[in-house]
Amino acid sequence: MRFGVVQHDIVWEDREANYARLAPQVARAAAAGAEFVLLSETFSTGFSMTPGIGEPEDGPSASFLRAQAAEHGVWVAGSCPEIAPGGDLPFNSLVLAGPDGQVHRYRKLHPFTHGGEAERFRAGEAPVTVDVGGLRVTPFICYDLRFADVFWAAAEQTDVYLVTANWPAPRRHHWTTLLRARAIENQAYVVACNRVGTGGDGLEHAGDSQVVSPMGDLLATAAGGETLVLADVDAAEVAATRARFAFLADRRG
Repeated sequence: MRFGVVQHDIVWEDREANYARLAPQVARAAAAGAEFVLLSETFSTGFSMTPGIGEPEDGPSASFLRAQAAEHGVWVAGSCPEIAPGGDLPFNSLVLAGPDGQVHRYRKLHPFTHGGEAERFRAGEAPVTVDVGGLRVTPFICYDLRFADVFWAAAEQTDVYLVTANWPAPRRHHWTTLLRARAIENQAYVVACNRVGTGGDGLEHAGDSQVVSPMGDLLATAAGGETLVLADVDAAEVAATRARFAFLADRRG
């Protein structure tokens, strides 16, 4: 399966402007053969802590993803602030929309306490793994990347980890190092999207979106501008890597 990672800037707290900017980028990825298109964390608002930024489940951002998936016949995913029925604070929710209309959600397990997210967003409860064309795909969001245990827990059921982020440029070395570590230690692909540009909080984001192989090799990577990253992934390569180096069986805890 070919993954297209759309490395993009975000117009702060302006959903309609972001939909208008991203629609042609999703179309470009689909035209390049992508069967799965990954957008950034909080792709429609930026990493905003503004009270009231949440939207209902299946609100405008999820509707945008569903519409793009249906129009182009591909999977499309990105995170947005969603309030579950009966809730008050939103989740940072990664929505995976399929070309046949199915929708799956992963809710960020680790709100970013250092940046105030834990005060404005609820934490999710568990990882989610979705079968996408025979690939077992497990998504995570930004700060989750620092917690190896949740990646470990999902490893045996995962061929591809998605990581979508608003990771700041001053800690870009942490981002690139941890992405490769998660691929190597779990013998799975990591498909990662990080935004570029400056958020409403003044933080710079360096991009560095990439696709990493189960052996930790960089299959595709980007620098600091808006661009499209493309790479093919194969569940058989994950199985072959794990058969050749049967490390997971020796894991404790």
